[in-house]
Amino acid sequence: MMEEEPTGIRAAGGVVWRPSGHGGVEVCLVHRPRYGDWSLPKGKLEPGEHPLLAAVREVAEESDVRAVPQVRLPSMRYRSEGRPKVVDYWSMRAVDTGGFQPDTEVDDVCWLDVDAAIGRVSYPHDAQVLAAFAALPPVTGTVALVRHAHAGRRATWSGPDTARPLDAEGVAQARRLAPLVALVRPVRLLSASPRRCVQTLDPAAALLDLPIEVCGDFDEPKPGQQVDECALAAAGRLTALAAAGEPVGVCSQGKVIPGALARLTGREDDFGTAKGGGWLLAFAADRLLAADRL
Repeated sequence: MMEEEPTGIRAAGGVVWRPSGHGGVEVCLVHRPRYGDWSLPKGKLEPGEHPLLAAVREVAEESDVRAVPQVRLPSMRYRSEGRPKVVDYWSMRAVDTGGFQPDTEVDDVCWLDVDAAIGRVSYPHDAQVLAAFAALPPVTGTVALVRHAHAGRRATWSGPDTARPLDAEGVAQARRLAPLVALVRPVRLLSASPRRCVQTLDPAAALLDLPIEVCGDFDEPKPGQQVDECALAAAGRLTALAAAGEPVGVCSQGKVIPGALARLTGREDDFGTAKGGGWLLAFAADRLLAADRL
């Protein structure tokens, strides 16, 4: 009889960067005395925790850095203590200090330029993640783009479709989305016109103490409009928001998001987005650099 494969370990972390004094960037490494190693800050997911939330939390707890995630980097798979382990990584911009937990395994933190960090880390998989980070162009804009949460069935709603509200499932989805949207530290929240879209951002607006701006560029087609027109308008507005250089949160609709992302990426990938789902978008100037599912 074959032995059952042990349950895998899920972890998350980041390549945290900040500007250096000579015009480049430097990245953060942590030292763990138990293993005598230098590595990227990372840690295990808590039960039910989203990997991106875990990555930002673990970075803060291990390195005392509060950071904003930007681009998903390669996940690393290896065995740890006899069990398969998967670690998801994101590039992150350091924006503040705080969050260090003294009961972590870390006793020292250092900041190095990327080449020096690649030479310092103790494991080849950390060097691979750093090399992937080094290959990225500078990120100039970040957008958390979400689709409105569940709002019941159109057939069971007697009023105008734009007034259809979130149902109980949708309210729960909106609450789960709020901390993910907040991770990018948006300075603006924009929503498509329908009530369900605005309500999807309500928990994030309360968490961030921001108003919600209604923007028709993220609406689904009205009578006489084509889906491609709406996708073009949404893509243009996302590019303009990113070009402003400040992070934003946006809620749009299911017929708009796939076409907008296809235009921005130039790819015909599957950009279908479940209700209450979303994307972390990173821009380099006016070009969409990465679209990663939340």
